[in-house]
Amino acid sequence: MSETAVKASSVPDANRWKALVFIALAQLMVVLDATIVNIALPSAQQDLGISDGNRQWVVTAYALAFGGLLLFGGRIADLWGRKKAFVVGLGGFAAASALGGAATNEAMMFGARALQGVFGALLAPAALSLLAVMFTDAKERAKAFGIYGAIAGGGGAVGLILGGFLTEYLDWRWTFFVNIPFAVVAAAGAYFVIREPEGGRNRSPLDIPGVILSTLGLVALVYGFTRAESDGWSDAVTVGMFVASAVLLLAFVVVESKVKAPLLPLRVVTERNRGGIYLSLGLAIIAMFGLFLFLTYYLQIVKGYSPVKTGFAFLPMIAGMITGSTQIGTRLMTRVAPRLLMGPGFLVAALGMLLLTQLEIGSSYAALLLPAMLLLGLGMGTAFMPAMSLATQGVEPRDSGVASAMVNTSQQVGGAIGTALLNTIAASATTSYIADHIVGATSRSQQQLVQLEGMVQGYTSAIWFAVGILVVAATIALTFVNAGRPNMTAVTGSDEGAADEVQIPVVAH
Repeated sequence: MSETAVKASSVPDANRWKALVFIALAQLMVVLDATIVNIALPSAQQDLGISDGNRQWVVTAYALAFGGLLLFGGRIADLWGRKKAFVVGLGGFAAASALGGAATNEAMMFGARALQGVFGALLAPAALSLLAVMFTDAKERAKAFGIYGAIAGGGGAVGLILGGFLTEYLDWRWTFFVNIPFAVVAAAGAYFVIREPEGGRNRSPLDIPGVILSTLGLVALVYGFTRAESDGWSDAVTVGMFVASAVLLLAFVVVESKVKAPLLPLRVVTERNRGGIYLSLGLAIIAMFGLFLFLTYYLQIVKGYSPVKTGFAFLPMIAGMITGSTQIGTRLMTRVAPRLLMGPGFLVAALGMLLLTQLEIGSSYAALLLPAMLLLGLGMGTAFMPAMSLATQGVEPRDSGVASAMVNTSQQVGGAIGTALLNTIAASATTSYIADHIVGATSRSQQQLVQLEGMVQGYTSAIWFAVGILVVAATIALTFVNAGRPNMTAVTGSDEGAADEVQIPVVAH
């Protein structure tokens, strides 16, 4: 990189904070969409005549397209330019949302959800990589990623509240239509405000074999876990999907090590810090997605909460996440090494999970759920923020789209695994509890009580696994991630582009 280019890239963009507003708005829309539809699903299913067997496709169609195409979306952002990919992604997402809201049958609904996933896969990596290339000063980067991390973590819970409101007081279709104003405002703002730094594009020809192998491999993996949830782990198609996924992803790694312009340059994932972040973040998301699911069921079915009340019950978790991300993470990120925020953050979240293993039918919200959710939010917010920042730091500008896509991929695959794995554990624990206790229940009310106790027993069994997963995530973060403080030590980078990008904050500070 020439001296002039280094000087140019070290001058911060005057509009960067305005740009952050529109990037954050787009990220909120994508994260909201992952949970907002869950609450509306029963009403949509009834209206469109979707069978119980096909119901899961409303969620699965989105997850498969989004998870499968993320790497491709990240590479397109590097090829086209992040701003263009961001604006196109927003426009497509808005159009797909309009189609979903206007759906008249199940095929139209599934198609709209898949299209949302396609454009989400273009939009999400472009948003994160824009943030990575626009904020180069260590302290400013910490603030920007603090806000982004809080939205990435807390947006799902906001989706539960908004989904409850829209479904209860308007109509399930508004859980789709609500994306349109978000997308229009974010796209207009991005078009006029964002100015992408020069020289960051990767104009190498597209690695078509890599695109095909990674997309099919990730789709097979996500579908395998989704199917395991409904049909069991020993189901022939489930096993076939896992085998196919392993073969395809192995072939992908081989292809990427040989081709001249790989879709995912292996240097992006083999760097020790980034590898540790992708792994620990994916594990933490496994634990968190399972929890969203169980607490939603527990509050609505066992406690009898309405959708709106259930959404509001998650507010302490959002408050904890925002505090952990914007106050603890942002303030300490330039003072301590990232692993000293990530490791303890995951352990605090594990402590919150540990409290939830004490759940019973009559558990008090204020005495048990409130402190557990606060701890969980605080821990996750504190850990997410440095993870998001470090995952894209020290990457060559031309790889920033793909590095950002890997953050989203680890979260998306983690979400699919978490939902399927923890749901299966909960279901088998519930079944065995009911089988053991139903014999002694003679009246109908006693049988209903045994069934509710069985459900709670299933949730707590799965939550014990989630505690263990978070402890493993903390261990990985503490052992793998060895980067120093952002304003003291340059993150290890093997190439000239990496050195340029990391050294700028050191000089600025």
